[in-house]
Amino acid sequence: MMKNLLTVVVLGLSALSFNVALAHGGAQARHGGVVAMASDLGFELVGTPAGAAIYVEDHGKPMVPTGLKGRLTVLNGAEKSEADLVVAGDKLEARGVKLAKGAKVVAALTTPAAKVITVRFTVK
Repeated sequence: MMKNLLTVVVLGLSALSFNVALAHGGAQARHGGVVAMASDLGFELVGTPAGAAIYVEDHGKPMVPTGLKGRLTVLNGAEKSEADLVVAGDKLEARGVKLAKGAKVVAALTTPAAKVITVRFTVK
C-alpha cells in the first residue's frame, strides 16, 4: 500500500516537471530585430537606415510576403510617424520612420485574401 502511494506521488511530481512544448514557441530574431507573433505567423521588425523592415516567418521558415500590404505606425513618446509597408524582396519595407528605443510600433497588414493582421512591437 505504501509502495503504491509512493509511486503515485512520484509520478504526480514528475508530471509537473515536464516542459510544455508550444506549437509556435518564442520565435527568435534572425535579423537583429524585435519579434512578435500574430495569426500563426512570426514577424520581425528591424530598423534600417531608410526606416524599417519586417521579415515574415511561417512556422519558423522564412516567408516571402508576396501580396501583403499595409501601414506601419510608430509612436515615439508624443511623436507619431506613419509609412506604407510595401514588399521589397523577402521583406516588407516602410521608409521615413525612425525606430527609437522604447517606441511602440503597430503594423496593420492586409493579405491578398483581404484578411487583416495587426502586429504590435516594442522596440528594445
